Amino acid sequence: MPIDFKVNEVIKMKKPHPCGANEWKILRIGMDFRLECMNCGRTIIVPRKLVEKNFRGYIVTEEDL
Repeated sequence: MPIDFKVNEVIKMKKPHPCGANEWKILRIGMDFRLECMNCGRTIIVPRKLVEKNFRGYIVTEEDL
């Protein structure tokens, strides 16, 4: 069952970015996700399957905005 992600939500991932943060802001959703590191601001493109596998919870949801 796919998880319902929305743009601008901040999510927590299993493994941290090399800068040490594991909080990511969702910038784009599709077959691939574009995520922005909340610590250093770098953006990465990750396949949807990998995001769903490593997802550990929401930090900020669309309702909080």
